[in-house]
Amino acid sequence: MAFRGWRWLLLLGRQNTFAKAWRSRREGPSLRWKRCCHWSAGKSLDPEVRAFLEENTEVTSSGHLTPEIRLRLLTPRCRFWREKPDLWPYGDPFWAIYWPGGQALSRYILDNPRVVKGRSVLDLGSGCGATAIAAVMSGASQVLANDIDPIAGMAMILNCELNHLNPFPITIKNIINSEAGNWDLIVLGDMFYDEQLADGLHHWLRKCIRIQQTEVLIGDPGRHQFLSHSIHSQLHKVIEYSLPEYTRQENNGLTSSIVWSYQPSNSLENC
Repeated sequence: MAFRGWRWLLLLGRQNTFAKAWRSRREGPSLRWKRCCHWSAGKSLDPEVRAFLEENTEVTSSGHLTPEIRLRLLTPRCRFWREKPDLWPYGDPFWAIYWPGGQALSRYILDNPRVVKGRSVLDLGSGCGATAIAAVMSGASQVLANDIDPIAGMAMILNCELNHLNPFPITIKNIINSEAGNWDLIVLGDMFYDEQLADGLHHWLRKCIRIQQTEVLIGDPGRHQFLSHSIHSQLHKVIEYSLPEYTRQENNGLTSSIVWSYQPSNSLENC
């Protein structure tokens, strides 16, 4: 029951986390972002943070759609599954959960490597980094992972090590509403929690498609906030996966997760 409390706080807190990130963008980057805005291969992790993450997460590859990928996650055998959430010393650990939208994207990429092979890929809201890892495993020529939490960036490096991969570049900042980067493919999962965030994503993704002809894939298990947003009418279903029982229990009974292709009909018009 302790983790159910954790998960409920994470589901609610995600909106507040992104709202704060949006406010920090308008007010100027915080010192935290300035200190840790980019991770790249060869950059060493803070030994204290590494030790904390290794001690308080479990390496697992079971219960998810991608047994090929090993990840450090928060599980029932971890201390903070039982502890009060406010004892966690860093920002809310969204990255420590392998969300179902990300699972679907990762499974799709692993099963269909042609989607990323030889292409540049941006993993937006990367979290644990599983989808970026899947893209590297499947032959992407360039991968950039993005998250607003520096601890997520550190966890991604640990997860690359677990899967015997050189760490890919990781940017730790809010890039929504930034200039459209020249990416062949943008992937994002489980990002439609907040109306303001969803509106910003919709506008920015349309801009990327209009300016750069970027392909966009979205993973989501069918949450109300996603299904009710106007972007949903411009999505094309690519594939639906039945979720493993463990993931269903983690996500209040959600039974499947879908990969969508975002194809706005007016993508070539000014927006």
